[in-house]
Amino acid sequence: MPYVTRFAPSPTGPLHLGHAFSALTAYTRAREQNGRFLLRIEDGDTSRCRPEWEALIYADLRWLGIAWPEPVLHITAREDIYASALKRLDEIGLIYPCSCTRRDVMNALSAPQEGAPMGPDGVIYPGTCRSRTMASFQPGDAIRLDMEKSIEYLRDVNRFSWQETGPYETGTHRLDAAHLIHGVGDIVLARKDLGTAAYHLSVVIDDAAQGITEAVRGADLMEATQIHRLLQALLDLPEIAYHHHPLIRDEDGKRLAKRSDAKAISKFREEGLAPEDVKALIGL
Repeated sequence: MPYVTRFAPSPTGPLHLGHAFSALTAYTRAREQNGRFLLRIEDGDTSRCRPEWEALIYADLRWLGIAWPEPVLHITAREDIYASALKRLDEIGLIYPCSCTRRDVMNALSAPQEGAPMGPDGVIYPGTCRSRTMASFQPGDAIRLDMEKSIEYLRDVNRFSWQETGPYETGTHRLDAAHLIHGVGDIVLARKDLGTAAYHLSVVIDDAAQGITEAVRGADLMEATQIHRLLQALLDLPEIAYHHHPLIRDEDGKRLAKRSDAKAISKFREEGLAPEDVKALIGL
């Protein structure tokens, strides 16, 4: 199967050195394997995404010497696709609406005997709305995946595997029912504040639609791979490989964020640095 990978930034701020590392890593892996590198714009957070940030993404990537085929996929153009996936999950009884706020979740976990267990998305949801059905959905509700029912639906869940090709935990991994239930919980698949699919749902559907064979991304997303492989299994989507690379950190050892303007690629461009200088800064 021909190699296909992608870089999928959100236009909510300037790209920084961490983005440069991720994009260049994916682009290099595609070229080394005579494959394809695709660009996807994760513009689902319509309250924060801006056309000027998207234009800057294109300018920064081209300056780094990265090219991609057109047209670029935008997730805001695919809401009907995500809705169809949610409908399918509803038909097999695996999703439910949730009206809980973050404060509601924390209050439900405030008892000392429960604590506040953490998962890939933060505090693990305690299941307050789990007894609801989609027939009770109200505007403003989020939609969650019932993790226990999902595992029951797949039966022998550990038969679903994936390959990790990055420098961390390289090799074959399998779904772990206990971890998914107790270490992940009922994840959000659609958010009330965004009006579209949440990241976990959109990313697996779009990877399948674009024929991605290997997702190249930061090590901070390693824990999410269990979620993504589970959704691939539930939606009959192809298994893909994952390459989780090291994160670029600041002088204090913190992961770079888009608010780290001092590390923005555009700032280095404005200061007269060459692409080779930026590559040297990130160890490429």
